[in-house]
Amino acid sequence: MQKLKFILSGGGTGGHIYPAIAIANELKNRFPDCEILFVGAKDKMEMQKVPQAGYPIKGLWIAGIQRRLTLDNMMFPFKLMDSLLKSRKIVKQFKPNVAIGTGGFASGPLLKAAGSAGVPTVIQEQNSYPGITNKWLSGNASKICVAYENLERFFPKEKIVFTGNPVRQDLIDIKGKKKESRDYFKLDPDKKVLLVLGGSLGSRRINQLIAKELVNFISQDVQVIWQCGKFYIEEYKHFNEKENVQVTAFIDRMDLAYAAADVIISRAGASSVSELCLVGKPVIFIPSPNVAEDHQTKNAKAIVDKNGALMMKENELDTQFTSTFNKLLGDKTLQESLGENIKKMAMPNATKDIVDEIVKLIESQKL
Repeated sequence: MQKLKFILSGGGTGGHIYPAIAIANELKNRFPDCEILFVGAKDKMEMQKVPQAGYPIKGLWIAGIQRRLTLDNMMFPFKLMDSLLKSRKIVKQFKPNVAIGTGGFASGPLLKAAGSAGVPTVIQEQNSYPGITNKWLSGNASKICVAYENLERFFPKEKIVFTGNPVRQDLIDIKGKKKESRDYFKLDPDKKVLLVLGGSLGSRRINQLIAKELVNFISQDVQVIWQCGKFYIEEYKHFNEKENVQVTAFIDRMDLAYAAADVIISRAGASSVSELCLVGKPVIFIPSPNVAEDHQTKNAKAIVDKNGALMMKENELDTQFTSTFNKLLGDKTLQESLGENIKKMAMPNATKDIVDEIVKLIESQKL
């Protein structure tokens, strides 16, 4: 049997990178001899995270369009053309059986080039409101794997498959990792743990909130694991001097961070929501208002409407956060109820279901 080859692209944020890595791991599990190549955007976090996961990656000279007039925006047509030409060369040399895109600007040129070369393409859309890249690619895609219903207004209905979002498989059973997590983060087992996640790049508003609320947390003997993001670490790392506070730009062992947590504060990006459903811990969502169609609020609301989490908008934080957090921290019944309800919405087989669709495409090529 000829060795299978898969090319994956998705990046810019962890929400695009980790689903791609999860899919790659499942492909490698099913086809140990397969070759896998990633394509990302130069200078973006995928250029570090993908090699750390054990896969080769090639970088494209591509970046997103800013909302204001910038030099980068003026350069976008040239970057896109350069990335399309390089993508065609990569596809021609690598000869993939299937190309998979998980969103982010780098996946646009790569999947467009693959489709033009007759390679079957699979799009994985994480959000309730699709990004510009996936909408651009959808017309020529072979399959579109989605995590939310009612996306027919954006994508061709006959191509849509409802799978859920890929999640890191090490999150599926974190219950047995409680002691390991406490040892890893050097935590006091008799104190509560708050995990703060502002997304892979960090959130200025959440960081401001946590800095302001640290006195309240510490007064209640709450230990804080605070992922502030790489853009903010210099501003907030001095809080590491406080007892019970750990500030980091990025958490490498998310499985242990989730295992350690009693309460979680998080943005509501699609991948984060999918992971938190799997983890089954009480969550306060603080959606980012700076995203297309306010899709983070819609992501969070889908959970909140089923009594699976609490949600606070950024403009409510100054007046309502302290009382909301303190009530949750002191109410064990509410914590258990939220944890149980959010876990009911987990889709732990999403990665396998997506790879099933990829396998169907390979088999249809043989017919």
